[in-house]
Amino acid sequence: MARVLIIGAGGVGRVTTFKCAMHPEVFSDIMLASRTKSKCDAIAEDARKATGHQRIQTARVDAENVPELVELIRQFQPDIVIHVALPYQDLTIMEACCETGVHYLDTANYEPRDVAKFEYSWQWAWHDRFKEKGIMAVLGCGFDPGVTNIFTARAAKHHFDEIHYLDIVDCNAGDHGKPFATNFNPEINIREITQKGRYYENGKWIETEPHEICMELTYPEIGPRKSYLIYHEELESLVKHFPGIRRARFWMTFGDEYLTHLRVIQNIGMASIEPVKYKGVDIVPLEFLKAVLPDPGELGENYKGQTSIGCRIRGVKDGKERTCYIWNNCSHEAAYRETGAQGVSYTTGVPAMLGAKMVLEGKWTGAGVFNVEQFDPDPFLAELGENGLPWHEAFDLDLEVDDPSKKCK
Repeated sequence: MARVLIIGAGGVGRVTTFKCAMHPEVFSDIMLASRTKSKCDAIAEDARKATGHQRIQTARVDAENVPELVELIRQFQPDIVIHVALPYQDLTIMEACCETGVHYLDTANYEPRDVAKFEYSWQWAWHDRFKEKGIMAVLGCGFDPGVTNIFTARAAKHHFDEIHYLDIVDCNAGDHGKPFATNFNPEINIREITQKGRYYENGKWIETEPHEICMELTYPEIGPRKSYLIYHEELESLVKHFPGIRRARFWMTFGDEYLTHLRVIQNIGMASIEPVKYKGVDIVPLEFLKAVLPDPGELGENYKGQTSIGCRIRGVKDGKERTCYIWNNCSHEAAYRETGAQGVSYTTGVPAMLGAKMVLEGKWTGAGVFNVEQFDPDPFLAELGENGLPWHEAFDLDLEVDDPSKKCK
């Protein structure tokens, strides 16, 4: 029986709250907090009705204000804080957890508000301080990063003596019926996918132009989709913790219409994070764009189709080369029926809950700052399917990622 503080009341916060409430034997007391308390109240009421868990509280907090966070943590006295708000707020919440001696878990690594750059160095720098406090910070426990890291750890533990080539593939084949919308916070999403691509090969990071490299990859139950090489944060930690990796890449699917909208947004300056003067007031174009785009948390009702996210891995076992593909498909409709959120939020919120459960049950242990691939993957994956994200494995098959004929025409 433990107390959990969840910070963030978007789609992921909704799923995390629902999933924690489904495990009252672990999460006996839940508090959901964000800058807008009314959003927390609505989620809490829905979760109470859906699950019967009555010990769900709400609070208002500014996640960029350390004294406010410390005050709330000391008032509620959680055993763990699950941070599913904005990546800008990672360090302030980590500082508050460190000051109060409470475990921390997030789903995305830190990035400064004024620079479109994300990396783990800022959070890894907190390792000694968390270790001295005897508490744990779990980084990147969503799906990607998160489950993809744990899939890789499983492959390394059970299927390979050494992993040489890793390709993480992320396909959203859903249709929300909107001309243009992002599946999570537009400000973060657009910053992420409009920056230059980057991948790791033979000990070096190689940079590409945005969406320069495209392959038509086939996804289970979905079929072929144009998949673009982009940079994603889990590559940084995976090549560190599995030094035998020779090449690591990340692929994400985008439709032609989506990319056209994205180009227009960039060409007219709406993707900029540099303030501009409008009627004497500084506004950030991307923040304004976020305000007029559809709220990702409200896409679920009409969302059809599914996501497919996994790891395509090539390496050596007993002196012989082999391949492995580990993946999950998630239905947007099923996610919405269960939690009122779409599949992208669901695939992030379920692992966040489950990672916290691993910490609270002592299945993941340690003091300091950790990425999820540093823990034993087995207990987590043993429960992932029963919590709504069944996963699959296939071996010794064509992974497509090195087939020249798969390059986009």
